[in-house]
Amino acid sequence: MNRLSKIVLFTSVIFFISGGIFFYLDSQKQPPYFYEDDTHSNVLSGQETAAKTDSDITGQRNTVITETVKKVSPAVVGINVTEIRQYQNPFNPFADDPFFRQFFGNDTYSQKVKELGSGYIISPDGYIVTNDHVAGNATQITVTLTNGKQYNAKLIGTDHASDIALLKINDKNLPYVTLGNSDNIIIGEWVIALGNPFGLFEINDKPTVTVGVISAVGMNLEPIDNRYYLNMIQTDAAINGGNSGGPLVNSLGEVIGMNTLIYTAGRSQGNIGLGFAIPINKVKRIITELKEHGKINRNFDVGLGVQSIDENIARAYGLPTNRGVIVTQVVPGSPAAESGIRVRDIIIQVENYRINNQETLISVFQEFRTGQTVSLKILRGDKEITTTMKLEPR
Repeated sequence: MNRLSKIVLFTSVIFFISGGIFFYLDSQKQPPYFYEDDTHSNVLSGQETAAKTDSDITGQRNTVITETVKKVSPAVVGINVTEIRQYQNPFNPFADDPFFRQFFGNDTYSQKVKELGSGYIISPDGYIVTNDHVAGNATQITVTLTNGKQYNAKLIGTDHASDIALLKINDKNLPYVTLGNSDNIIIGEWVIALGNPFGLFEINDKPTVTVGVISAVGMNLEPIDNRYYLNMIQTDAAINGGNSGGPLVNSLGEVIGMNTLIYTAGRSQGNIGLGFAIPINKVKRIITELKEHGKINRNFDVGLGVQSIDENIARAYGLPTNRGVIVTQVVPGSPAAESGIRVRDIIIQVENYRINNQETLISVFQEFRTGQTVSLKILRGDKEITTTMKLEPR
């Protein structure tokens, strides 16, 4: 055997032995699959892998927002009301003429009107808060919970001026919200609006949830139908018709406001990112009085005649802005007279409320009660004076 043949033979033997060793080692490995009764496997099945993945994804999707919604939703209610409204006969040509009405009377007719809104339970024994414009004039109030149960609600008390109403249903151990502190709101913090927009609560007995941030605080809005809105909370969380009376909640699950108003563009009824809520500290104050007395005591008259300051008045008085009101009348013996206010004084502040115009002053006095003493800041000539006024009963 020549040298080349020996090399080829030797190489073949080495290759054969190596292949045998590799085959033996490979045969000792576990297969990549297992039977259903193989309880000792450390390898996850396809279903187990999917379940673990789903669990991980769900864990990542749960946030402080979703947990807050889960916590608060059971205490949010849908409210349906029936009102009896009086309407002028449109076919009476003298309906708007006071002279002819004294001969022909008020030609009116009554009609049942159904409205809807939102609310939230504030105690396990069934007290519910909503807006006065939702339930204040109702002859029948039906409250629906997220478990589908419906109750006839009693109107405990309502305050037209602040647009806050307190209802009661007869049950116990009900879910209820935690009322927060609207004095420590942070502009830009996340908030959640829950409610019954356009009656959607009735579809599945669940509140609609929208999320946004606190856009601004301390917003003094113009009165609407003799309802006064001071220190309102502004949010871009979507609020629509039917959301009125629902809670505005922070990320801790605390109610910090009651959704009440929206600004809309033109004839639109939809949300454009300008929603307003009544601060919960004001709500707490009002509902405490409604529980105790059934109404709010504002039986006082300050005895003032005032006028908003326009550019001409501001120029004549050398004022830097046209904010404030000028006193045009002081009724003798009135709280205003007793406080030393004079005609031509300019009122620029009452307590901590800055006075912008006549509407603001009227709104501010709705915040006080008979018997209270309030401080006023006025301009008299080139002097700034602070005085006090006791709101004596009429």
